Amino acid sequence: MSSAVKIFQGRFGRVALLDMNAPLVGHAHHHCHILIKAGGADSAFRVRGRLAPLTDDLAVVVNAWEHHVYEHTAPERTLILALYIEPGWLAEIQRSLALSGHPRFFPRSTVRLDARARKHIEDFVLELWSADDVSPTSLERRLFELVIDVIERCSGWRDLVGLLRSRPPAAMDPRIRSTVARMRENVGKGFDADVLADQAGLSRAHFFSLFQRNTQVTPLVYANVLRFEAAVKRLTQEAGALGDIAHELGFSAPSHFARFFRAHLGITPSDYRRKVSLCEPPAGARTPWF
Repeated sequence: MSSAVKIFQGRFGRVALLDMNAPLVGHAHHHCHILIKAGGADSAFRVRGRLAPLTDDLAVVVNAWEHHVYEHTAPERTLILALYIEPGWLAEIQRSLALSGHPRFFPRSTVRLDARARKHIEDFVLELWSADDVSPTSLERRLFELVIDVIERCSGWRDLVGLLRSRPPAAMDPRIRSTVARMRENVGKGFDADVLADQAGLSRAHFFSLFQRNTQVTPLVYANVLRFEAAVKRLTQEAGALGDIAHELGFSAPSHFARFFRAHLGITPSDYRRKVSLCEPPAGARTPWF
């Protein structure tokens, strides 16, 4: 079974060092997502329906709300450094990264890494692996440097005007916007596509087509993203029993919750809670290196 080595969570999003030996279901994130092979066998993701190899020389980058699937076919395990980066955190540091949450921020799904980038990654992974206590300021600085090192090679992020011209943000259809708001308010109430379509005043087929055009994913995938992120929040911010969290999120049994969580991240909720470290600066603090 796959397992977590280290997980750090903060206003930057999540940094996870994952020891993987099994595939994951198709899913998405609201994050700017970067995946780097830190050791073990080569593997791959499927992004935009195309295979994106994960090797020593190739990192995989996934846009916000872009559907992707982890494919593990080798008999050996793969150590993956998975970065789930909050676009708002990047924008706070560097205004020209405000579009990092855009669904076409990354024009391609793989990035070639040179020797300098590999050394940067190795140092970052070794620090995470060996550190018992990580300074939030130090982690944010090192993480930002690593993210820039990767996206520098695959996105024209320094040219904000050019990005806006080539990839202007699209307004969401008001019916889908209302649907998304209802889904966010009722994360633990289950998912019924027919009810959502009826509330939007659309046929089922039209609703599915319009929802995917506006969000880049199907209603079910979107609902699963909300459910997964709600689970992560509860696991790190609440001390409640896993059975209680499962019930709050609409799972009929803790085992169903564990299966759902493992299918999306490769580890169980209890493993996540054991391995995660909250890495937050004091309230109101601003990291001095901004």
